[in-house]
Amino acid sequence: MKKLLLILFLLLSAGAYAQVDSGYVLPAKVIDGDTVPLLVLEAVTITPPVAVTTPVPIQNNRLVIDVKKVYPYAVIAQVKLQEANDIVAQAKTPAEKKKKLKQVEDDMKKQFTADIENMTYSQGKILLKLIYRQTGASSYDLVKELRGGLRAVFYQTLARLVGADLKIGYDPTGEDKAIEDIVVKIENGTL
Repeated sequence: MKKLLLILFLLLSAGAYAQVDSGYVLPAKVIDGDTVPLLVLEAVTITPPVAVTTPVPIQNNRLVIDVKKVYPYAVIAQVKLQEANDIVAQAKTPAEKKKKLKQVEDDMKKQFTADIENMTYSQGKILLKLIYRQTGASSYDLVKELRGGLRAVFYQTLARLVGADLKIGYDPTGEDKAIEDIVVKIENGTL
């Protein structure tokens, strides 16, 4: 009987030491007798509703719709520019570089021509601004860098004939603040 009690005691005591602590240790502070955990939270940006930043809410709603439509194309332009830069870096000869860039241009035309042709003038203007925002260079500069100065002048002339400008910039704190607010909300997932 003593042996049975000894074995039972050893088994029970061994089980008590085999438990694993699955809790979390957090820094804490005692306030008025209560222990309160201290947590570090991520920063949150709080902005006024977009309608407050522009004088006419109807125009602002149109701006939100336009930015939501063209912003994905600006992000794609950023990715395609990086791909084009990688192709240029891998090209061994100028002829190979020119051939590969022409292929990238043709692929983009096939993929995006219909979508871009269906955009309104204001959406196109916003797209040019967002491309500048995403890449850090105007559309004119990108065409000049990748396809040459003559082609950039040709496209700029065509754009000017229809009232657009490939050299348009982006001012997130001034003229384009409403667009920047909308883009930040899209990136944060709040719009």
